[in-house]
Amino acid sequence: MTFDVIVLRPEADFKRVDAMPPQGIKVSYRTPDDPELPALMKQARAMVIPAVGPRLPAPLFESSTVKLVQVTGAGVDRLDEAALKRLGIAVANVPGGSNSAVAEYAVTAASTLLRRFAWADVELKAGHYDAFRKRMLADNLAGLDGLTVGVVGLGVIGLAVAQAFHRMGARIGYFDPAPRDPQAAAALDAKSLALDELLRVSDVVTLHVPLLPATRGLIGDRELGLMKPNAILINAARGGIVDEAALVAHLESGRLAGAAVDVYSVEPPPADNPLFKVKGDAARRLLLTPHIAGVTRQSAAFLFRASWANVERVLKGDAPQNRVY
Repeated sequence: MTFDVIVLRPEADFKRVDAMPPQGIKVSYRTPDDPELPALMKQARAMVIPAVGPRLPAPLFESSTVKLVQVTGAGVDRLDEAALKRLGIAVANVPGGSNSAVAEYAVTAASTLLRRFAWADVELKAGHYDAFRKRMLADNLAGLDGLTVGVVGLGVIGLAVAQAFHRMGARIGYFDPAPRDPQAAAALDAKSLALDELLRVSDVVTLHVPLLPATRGLIGDRELGLMKPNAILINAARGGIVDEAALVAHLESGRLAGAAVDVYSVEPPPADNPLFKVKGDAARRLLLTPHIAGVTRQSAAFLFRASWANVERVLKGDAPQNRVY
């Protein structure tokens, strides 16, 4: 049978949020390591992939009949841009579909770390109610109101994150040489700063840039050393942006008040990832989640439905929307 679309994620993902493909489209659900995948690529007209997963090798697309790769998210770093451009295969994403979910994650993670909610949960379950309550009071913990939040990358998602923190009373700074919507940034009274200055003045630094050669290793030992003592770092972008070993060193030294990490240099992260080796109080100041910041029932439904709508456009002969290249 000839399939119109190959989908590299389980059918159950779409059923779960009631976002199935339109009627009349023949779909084959596969995994990236399926031995039948290369043959199917010579029959299908489109491919749908999640933004997160192993890199898809360029030879997979050689001699294929695929005209569109639709990503059910924003990131396209799984794909070989040069190869797909050479082959004339369009790549489209769904920008902004995870805005609310990532913004909610960033604000929640910052509050959890600043006010030590997760740490308190562990201490109380260990029978340390009085001692830890006294410690929390003595340490004069801050909420978000009046703090400075530095947003690295003021694209669609970064702007939504900035707006969420602004609603909580935070002052906003940002680093982005080409912000997507300067007027929206101005409405928040957000200040454009060089990266080093942003790191120096921010109480919370939250990362929202794609993984590119220019952003790989963007936050390393030097940059972490510029951050204010007792500041918070949040990475809900891509794992390669932060030097994980350097982050652990700064947590263990006590300079950083905490870090929330949703993404990893290798996913799934291996057991020897330094973030899993953190002990003691430093471990209580580290919040780890499994690349889930942008995933809610609502965001998944939006991303899937928008993806199917774009695939349907292309199958009917129209140009794709949100074409990245």
